[in-house]
Amino acid sequence: MPAVPYLFAYVTLTMAIGCGLGQLRTVVRRPGVLVLTFLIAHVLSPLVAYGVGALFFGPESPYVVGMVLFTIIPLGVSTVLWVGLSGGSIPLMLAMVVIDSALSPIVVPGGIRLLFHQAVKTDTGDMIRDLLLIIVVPTIIGVTLYELSKGRIQHAVKPFAAPVSKLCFVAVVLLNAAAIAPYAEQLGGDLLRLVPLSLAMVGLCYAIGYFGTMPYRDRELQITVSYATGMRNISLGIVLAMGYFSPLTAVPVVLSILIQQPLATVHHYVLQKLHKTTAGVEG
Repeated sequence: MPAVPYLFAYVTLTMAIGCGLGQLRTVVRRPGVLVLTFLIAHVLSPLVAYGVGALFFGPESPYVVGMVLFTIIPLGVSTVLWVGLSGGSIPLMLAMVVIDSALSPIVVPGGIRLLFHQAVKTDTGDMIRDLLLIIVVPTIIGVTLYELSKGRIQHAVKPFAAPVSKLCFVAVVLLNAAAIAPYAEQLGGDLLRLVPLSLAMVGLCYAIGYFGTMPYRDRELQITVSYATGMRNISLGIVLAMGYFSPLTAVPVVLSILIQQPLATVHHYVLQKLHKTTAGVEG
């Protein structure tokens, strides 16, 4: 499906035109937050995913690769919406998404190689090239357009760019889901274990982000980082899973699509309850 990477590149571009150098400086002023988020999202979470997956399916199972892939793909742009609804920092979140996406050509192949060594054979060079094409280049173009237009481009193109971006996202998911369909019979009873495991893994990623930032004693920061670590760029995960690994690798990633948005709703509810409880104690 040669069109899929280009569809995804467009999705990345529409995300990047909402971020300028001002937002990026927000992260530069708080490098510790970026490093902590990175460690939680791309070091601690993959280790947990690998350990849990290997326990249930064996360390070389394609399902384990899929669970790990979910935790090392970049932060999801839809996170920005939930961060705004829950009282987090939108500029910080948007900047972290852009920076994390730009680092993906190093993080994704590096994480897979470190955890699976030679057990998972893939063309790292091609993966890096594709990540540059569908993530880094559109990100640079988007930030440049934002700066040249002094931020006006996002509002100017949003009425048509946003709907087209959503259609591209749906197309990416459907095209790859169609590619997975012939392998559905191989799943057998594995879904009975994969669904609760994927649910637990996504929920754990939210929790790790929230509790991992407790030492800062900053509610806004806890909200931002917990969504950052819980929601990932799933469409990219599907593209990579189908392009470089066994089709069964994409199954945990697809399940995560179905899980991470509903869990974002639950997380929002929990955050509001925690805030009311804290406010009541302080009052």
